Amino acid sequence: MAVQSTSMEAAGPYDRAKALSAFKFGDKAFYWTTRACAIAVLLILGGIILSLIAGAWPAMKEYGFAFLWTQRWAPSADPPVLGALGPIYGTLITSVIAMIIAIPVGIGIAVFLTELCPQWLRRPIGIAIELLAGIPSIIYGMWGFFVLGPFLANTFQPFMIRVFDGVPILGTIFAGPPSYLSLFNAALILAIMVLPFITAISVDVFKTVPPVLKEAAYGVGCTTWEVVRNVVIPYTKVGVIGGIMLALGRALGET
Repeated sequence: MAVQSTSMEAAGPYDRAKALSAFKFGDKAFYWTTRACAIAVLLILGGIILSLIAGAWPAMKEYGFAFLWTQRWAPSADPPVLGALGPIYGTLITSVIAMIIAIPVGIGIAVFLTELCPQWLRRPIGIAIELLAGIPSIIYGMWGFFVLGPFLANTFQPFMIRVFDGVPILGTIFAGPPSYLSLFNAALILAIMVLPFITAISVDVFKTVPPVLKEAAYGVGCTTWEVVRNVVIPYTKVGVIGGIMLALGRALGET
């Protein structure tokens, strides 16, 4: 018995050292694997940037950086004139308008779902938001081109043109005759397209707020608006901003 006990004591430290060595190997393998994945993301991003530069180099060599702020686009002219200002302006202005529309609406829906919505209504609205997020962009575009655009051109745009005539910035957005190809129509379609992303992510991050914080705020007499403004939004602002950036990325990518 003494011999067996001595052998077990001798084997104990060896087994422990072996187990610790195995754990260290696993930690190192995990560390280097995750690091390689992070580096791979940077390499892929660098490859995309290099491929874009290589593809755009002939135009940049021919027209220089003036290509970025030249408005005219006439590839059939002699000599050809290529300017990217129009597409850049259209992308930026429609994305900005879309975010101005989508951010308050999306966050408002998220607040309603997490703070005010009855339980029986919460799930149907959540499913509808998830379905909207899964609709392909081409479907939104076709619906906007054939349905929403003509409707706005015949009903909404004439009124907006009269109201904002001569108003800086807004007058430019609604300038010209009513058209289903206007900047506002494109921005509205983008807003509808990115709205589910802002709402879904905001709902998820709002649910991470510890109930004790909200209960404490309600306990000292805060209203729902005060709880949302002073507790929920500050606690989850990083996640909300992340959702907004994701939505902005999709808006920029779709234009």
